[in-house]
Amino acid sequence: MQKDRRDKIEEMIGAKAFVSIRELKELFPDISEMTLRRDISYFEEEGKIVRVRGGFRSRRSLYKIGSTEAHIRDALNIEAKYEISLTAESFLESGTSIFIDSGSTMRIFAKHIPNLRFSITTTDPAVALKLSENSLAAVNIVGGRLDFNKKTVTGLQASGFLSGINIDTAFLSASAFNEASGFSVAGYNECELKKIVISKARRVIMLIDSSKYGKELPYTFGLIDDADIIITDKNAPTELTNIAARHGTKVIIAGRR
Repeated sequence: MQKDRRDKIEEMIGAKAFVSIRELKELFPDISEMTLRRDISYFEEEGKIVRVRGGFRSRRSLYKIGSTEAHIRDALNIEAKYEISLTAESFLESGTSIFIDSGSTMRIFAKHIPNLRFSITTTDPAVALKLSENSLAAVNIVGGRLDFNKKTVTGLQASGFLSGINIDTAFLSASAFNEASGFSVAGYNECELKKIVISKARRVIMLIDSSKYGKELPYTFGLIDDADIIITDKNAPTELTNIAARHGTKVIIAGRR
């Protein structure tokens, strides 16, 4: 009976990105919740799923959400990312130490950074190359392991470098966000690096387009009150401003005149 039940659960894992505890209880009404949770642990140990709030996700679906190749991500929501980047530009202050995260929004943001005296550190090689055109800026790129798909540098060497610098303003991105689990990403190393940046920065500004809201990935690097400002687009959920206000975080809707 256990084998038949687990075979059915495995079919669900293959067919759906997310399976809730409630769905399992409805499918197996005569099986205790404790037994079903043991089944979940079994598939987790097999490396086929990752637990999330209320159930679990297949690892295949997490790859699709969090690790889409960079050239695909760069083509998504371009208008929103452009507006977010223009708004973020107003928070740049000459003579300060700035961290710029990796990601498609940050690569657009880099094109709008004026040629002023900044000390800029980034984990994105493409951002560093673009900023190298700014003759007045001192540009640092962290060393470490290059993630080919996400075009970012992570690992112990990168974390060690960031632990040794002071950051006035950090511009960060996330692959997913909701109020309960906060800002999350698919990779552990990327998560740990972002945690270090938050701990070192005097001000944290999140640049997140509306496609990231209501989602959750395995590794949370910060909660909403870790961000001083969230810059997003007009399609963000209306309740975001109220949620942020409860946590002392300011929300700015890019492009709103």
